[in-house]
Amino acid sequence: MAAVELGTEAGVTPVLSVRGLTTSFRVGTEWRSVVRNMDLDVAPGETVAIVGESGSGKSVTSLSIMRLLPQLTSRIEGSVKLEGRELLTLDAEQMRQVRGNQISMIFQEPMTSLNPIFPIGKQIAEAITCHRDISFSEAKTEVLRLLDRVRIPNAKNRFDEYPHQFSGGMRQRVMIAMALASKPKLLIADEPTTALDVTIQGQILDLIKTLQDEEGMAVLFITHDMGVVAEVSDRTIVMFRGEAVETGTTDDIFNRGQHPYTRALLSAVPKLGSMGGRERPMRFPVIDIKTGATLVPEAEAGIPEKASQPLLEVKNLTTRFDIRSGLFGRKSGAVHAVENVSFTLKPGETLSLVGESGCGKSTTGRSITRLVQPTSGQINVDGYDVGRLDEPSLRRMRRSIQMVFQDPFASLDPRMSIGQAVMEPFIEHKLGSKAEAREKAADLLERVGLSADMMPRYPHEFSGGQRQRIAIARSLILDPKIIVADEAVSALDVSIKAQVCNLLLDLQQSFNLAYLFISHDMAVVERVSHRVAVMYLGEIVEIGPRQAVFDNPQHPYTKKLMAAVPVPDPARRKLKRNLSTDEIKSPIRPVGYQPPVRQYREVAEGHLVQV
Repeated sequence: MAAVELGTEAGVTPVLSVRGLTTSFRVGTEWRSVVRNMDLDVAPGETVAIVGESGSGKSVTSLSIMRLLPQLTSRIEGSVKLEGRELLTLDAEQMRQVRGNQISMIFQEPMTSLNPIFPIGKQIAEAITCHRDISFSEAKTEVLRLLDRVRIPNAKNRFDEYPHQFSGGMRQRVMIAMALASKPKLLIADEPTTALDVTIQGQILDLIKTLQDEEGMAVLFITHDMGVVAEVSDRTIVMFRGEAVETGTTDDIFNRGQHPYTRALLSAVPKLGSMGGRERPMRFPVIDIKTGATLVPEAEAGIPEKASQPLLEVKNLTTRFDIRSGLFGRKSGAVHAVENVSFTLKPGETLSLVGESGCGKSTTGRSITRLVQPTSGQINVDGYDVGRLDEPSLRRMRRSIQMVFQDPFASLDPRMSIGQAVMEPFIEHKLGSKAEAREKAADLLERVGLSADMMPRYPHEFSGGQRQRIAIARSLILDPKIIVADEAVSALDVSIKAQVCNLLLDLQQSFNLAYLFISHDMAVVERVSHRVAVMYLGEIVEIGPRQAVFDNPQHPYTKKLMAAVPVPDPARRKLKRNLSTDEIKSPIRPVGYQPPVRQYREVAEGHLVQV
């Protein structure tokens, strides 16, 4: 494929030129290719995005370019040229001089990329002194300049702090500072915003755009988030099962995408504001990735039945965690994780709790199920006063309320087959014989889109989306009335996320389930909710019907969350949101702290905003 066809303008020498890249891994005695015949060019100052779902070969492509794959079990073929210099024929020492100097990489999880035992300033300085002959004091001056450039406040005082003292967004800024330390020609960003909250993601995207404008870097951006692709990339490569199935300008891909897989990816992207004027939640359309045919059209979900009594009532819920310090472990403060939270949940209704990491969403869900002991407040679940239950009563109560966690692999026992895992709650609660448990588990697996003959398999034999379906089936075996879905779709690829959301809506209609849907993804929340509660620093700052909150947000924090959502529209590519780079405030309070009494203003019926 000619360079012009790949999108590089005639006469412009690409910073990176890849031809026929094929990467294989040894499995037993065979070599299996996971990336096949990949071609791409990245010009100076250009951003090229590689998009696709988990397992499509995106990250393997970037690791092949950097030659970071294990030599004994991997094989890289083809050509990878950086400014005309072939990288695949360089020896180990020559390649080490290229990495971090001419090509830098930002990884998805900054905490695993940073060394926990060294201060962040020293780690960035090391990246500089490895490639430049300068003293440590000169390197420190350069580090402080870089920390200022990536908008880390009070950089001088934070030079000697450790990674665990930074938030996720600030750690990712440190990684960007380290990547930029040697002024690379090419920056490879491998899912740099996937694990971040929406406002932090917006800040990081703004930062990468700004730094690229200032430095003229070429950027290879790897992601599965089509909203992010639309906002950052000039050209886009769509990968499916190890191959580039479509390449073109981002505008062409989004507005005139030809391949069925491209159209399937785009159809599954929730668009903030697409629910205007609709009261009910909406199912996602499902498109066949091979033919492009619509298998399931977009459709409205059911309306919850009118109920005189709520299934769940939470009044003035407060959960705090003591902080102890000193030789005798005296209490020195407390984390005010949840502070004076009240809401109700009716049968067949979805109430979404939204907010950034650390706002108290998950602690609220765990407090309601008594996985965490609340400090004060009243919780009524299906007639049970949760705070006063003894162990036998607590077990009975948990038949009415179940949780689905964010990471299904961590919540499934790797030593138990999925059949055993789904059957276990039924058997433990003595609801019937093993044969009855097996029959019910088989039926539920069919209901969640799996088959009964998968029951002997183990969790590692399933994809992330399939494991989440298994976790949902297990939560349903006790016939609960309420399900707490704690970031249940946050870690899933866009099309799998759409399928699981559709599944949750179908199950809600079939079983009249009530959902407490905990998420930081505003676009998904708009799609699946009847009511929405926005949390900030342990408090609900705005609550009301989904349509009212999204069409007429009142609290500044709600507006900030919505402004940060990436919109899958290439016309916004050069737009910078100019979001505040302040970190979310700490919920730690001194001993004896009394929180202020909060007042709420009713904007419309059921729509309350903290004053």
